Amino acid sequence: MNKKIPSPRVRAANHERPRPKGQHVLYWMTTARRTEYNFALQHALRWSSDLGVPLIVLEALRCDYEWASDRMHQFVLDGMQDNQRTFSHFGVRYLAYIEDRVSAGRGLVAALSADAALVITDEFPSFFIPQMIRRAGESLPVRLEVVDGNGILPLSSASRPYTTAASFRRHVQKVVLDHITEMPEAEPLVQMDYQGLAAVPRDVQQRWALVDSHQEPHSDLADISRLPIDHSVSPVQIRGGSGEAKRRLERFINEALPDYQTHRNRTDGDGTSRLSAFLHFGHISCHQVVNSVLSSESWGVGQVSDRVTGSRSGWWGLSESSESYLDQVITWRELGYTLCAQRPDDYHLFESLPDWAQETLNIHEKDPRPVSYTLEELEGSLTHDPVWNAAQRELVEDGRIHNYLRMLWGKKILEWSRTPREALQTLIHLNNKYALDGRNPNSWSGIFWTFGRFDRAWGPERPIFGKVRYMSSDNTVRKLRLKAYLRQWDPA
Repeated sequence: MNKKIPSPRVRAANHERPRPKGQHVLYWMTTARRTEYNFALQHALRWSSDLGVPLIVLEALRCDYEWASDRMHQFVLDGMQDNQRTFSHFGVRYLAYIEDRVSAGRGLVAALSADAALVITDEFPSFFIPQMIRRAGESLPVRLEVVDGNGILPLSSASRPYTTAASFRRHVQKVVLDHITEMPEAEPLVQMDYQGLAAVPRDVQQRWALVDSHQEPHSDLADISRLPIDHSVSPVQIRGGSGEAKRRLERFINEALPDYQTHRNRTDGDGTSRLSAFLHFGHISCHQVVNSVLSSESWGVGQVSDRVTGSRSGWWGLSESSESYLDQVITWRELGYTLCAQRPDDYHLFESLPDWAQETLNIHEKDPRPVSYTLEELEGSLTHDPVWNAAQRELVEDGRIHNYLRMLWGKKILEWSRTPREALQTLIHLNNKYALDGRNPNSWSGIFWTFGRFDRAWGPERPIFGKVRYMSSDNTVRKLRLKAYLRQWDPA
């Protein structure tokens, strides 16, 4: 039987009670799109066992979310195919639904909930997900429980938004040991109490074109060329899904992690995990990533420092590279998730910036710009700066930008835009349209860091930037080895 999950991970989205005569448990998989290290799936399987009813898993993909494109859709569909095969193997009814016209999927969750004992879904603190879950909670006549598997720390562990990585890191060091030992089950389907195969009402099958794992276990799910999404943003070469995510994680642990601290900013090699998109779409869990890092050094809780220092290194008792990577995947990643959860109404607005950043940017708003580019020129990599053009081409063609160059990319857009607010809208559009990990709390952190979020005031005060941290392409060329990178992404 599956273990109970930690209570801070679960909240009720309405005041309904579970139906004692419900015919199944419904897991509405929205952002934790995987079958391993999944608190929500584990919770749903536990309810299924306790109530003695089978489980239905619904994974749907709407067509009208902002920035919907072939790129985003194909990555999600890759993951759906992995899930389809796994749930079929374990005898669990898995239903994939790909919306083929706007609002065609409306009413599907309610229809599958009509005979459900209760509904389980995933917590996620940004994009359209919080509003969608709130509306579902208000409309469903059955209990809806929302499960938080976003980070090593539950979102509820923070009572306030943190303004710097150092302050959040101190919070992490104070509470992380209470949660690091409460990992989700690696393979919850292996541990489940099998309750049989759930039936799907015939009227549901007739109204919605569901792909049923027990009827079409290896189908291609959808022809994206026929869907009403942006076909100008093409899929990238990498495949999405849990299988590919696990292969990348294993390769990173074995080959790149030992040199992560020194190689992470190199452009002439693959020194990072490149797992950001897989984490965003829920194809892999941060728990699995962190567990793999800790296991690679046979870590135990007795290795941690007995002092909370907020230091980036030395606290975990691990190698410098492992500690550096954990700081990225726990501190910096969950800092963004916490802010989105604590400030759901304005995390994406200029007004959410620190007061000092708003003040200095407003003071310098009318400063002359050395050059100004339109959105179309920026999108087309038509600037005078070959380093920036290369980063933009990498984003458009590959769905990502090298970690260090992504910071420079944002800073130059601030410098070349008529106003900081215009720069912010340009960054949001370009990042969320092309980046596979766009629309994620961690991605919002990167965008707003350009304007001073999670940073401090810097001197000397400069035109345009004021006290906001400044970066230049010239310094970047001196700091990084860029010849191979420029040959690949800016052959001109």
